[in-house]
Amino acid sequence: MAHLRPFHHIDNFILQPYELFIGLRYTRAKRRNHFISFISMISMLGMGLGVMALIVVLSVMNGFQKEIRARMLGASPHLEVVADGGQLHDWQPILGKVAQHPQISAAAPYIAGQGMLSFGQSVQGVMVRGIDPAREAAITELSDKMKAGALSDLRGGDFTIVIGSDLARKLGARVGDKIMLIAPQGQITPAGMMPRLKQFRVAGIFEIGMAPYDNSLALIHLGDAQKLFQFGEAVSGISAKLRNIDLAPRVARELQKDLPPELYANDWTHQNSNYFRAVQMEKKMMFIILSLIVAVAAFNIVSTLVMAVTDKQADIAILRTLGASPRSIMKIFIVQGVVIGVIGTLLGSGSGIVLALNLDVVVPFIERLFGMHFLAKDVYYISELPSDLHYPEVALVASMSFLISLLATLYPSYRASKTQPAEALRYE
Repeated sequence: MAHLRPFHHIDNFILQPYELFIGLRYTRAKRRNHFISFISMISMLGMGLGVMALIVVLSVMNGFQKEIRARMLGASPHLEVVADGGQLHDWQPILGKVAQHPQISAAAPYIAGQGMLSFGQSVQGVMVRGIDPAREAAITELSDKMKAGALSDLRGGDFTIVIGSDLARKLGARVGDKIMLIAPQGQITPAGMMPRLKQFRVAGIFEIGMAPYDNSLALIHLGDAQKLFQFGEAVSGISAKLRNIDLAPRVARELQKDLPPELYANDWTHQNSNYFRAVQMEKKMMFIILSLIVAVAAFNIVSTLVMAVTDKQADIAILRTLGASPRSIMKIFIVQGVVIGVIGTLLGSGSGIVLALNLDVVVPFIERLFGMHFLAKDVYYISELPSDLHYPEVALVASMSFLISLLATLYPSYRASKTQPAEALRYE
């Protein structure tokens, strides 16, 4: 029984138990079997590669989502108050109430309608938006996206128009050209219902970088829109810009409580809900797919520990003979597998963070090295790989990797704990 005292003494030493010492010892190369250590290194590298790929891909998807959201909200308001029937008559008090909200930095009236633009032999359907240019500059970023002309050139009574770059290209129109705007609101004549036609002069061309806007958005002055669509003094609604766009749903709910029943407050998340749901679904599926790389590395940990258990049969039997319990044997190999997983997770997390933060430098270097461009400017609106690293996601990926590596150790460790000393030492 004297041989049992050292192990029982170490068992009570919490800071450095012998399970931890032996488990760490087994992770290092041995003279007898270098192959197991080689497999351990491959498992670490595989775990690290999977974690790094997952962090970088999630950061790139966050970057694309942020970039597209910024471009989308650069041309549309964060929040809108609209009325039943499409016309808001007594809109001045509503404008004041919306502008008084502490989270709203600017508000302006607008008119939204549909029409057709005709120039030469080309005809294109458009979404027409009547705006107040002075107020619109505080609502959207359209004034900063002008390729030609200026948003301030929209003046009431002059019947000027600002169109998107793709729309101008399809029509073949340039600044100064006169194009025909056809509104669906018609006039009754002896020949029947005739659509309203009005000639507008192109005062500017903008480019947002989003096809729905550059292809089919046309801006005219609010007063001209009221005349064209026969609104009188009414407007379609009130648009607003928020100080914090993430609070848009809450602000919309707060405004809704103070608005009359016939008015509705819609925020940007509701207006583009299908798009953002699709992005979130794509992000989740990409997370699951790339997690399989980490799972494959975990299978390597299983094979490493199975071979280690087979290789250490005699050591396990001697430890059992000296008084080590099956639970202690199990802990030893759990430590070995967890060390592999932790080192791989730390390597992957560190390299993933560094790569995600320096993607704007690494990608151009690779493009120059191989003489290619991943996102051609003439094909994609976003020609550079954006990156937006979220540290909570890094913590989630690291935690998932650690959990998978821990689960991968259970079966081999359980097999090791069931080793019978007499059977293992029979042929030694």
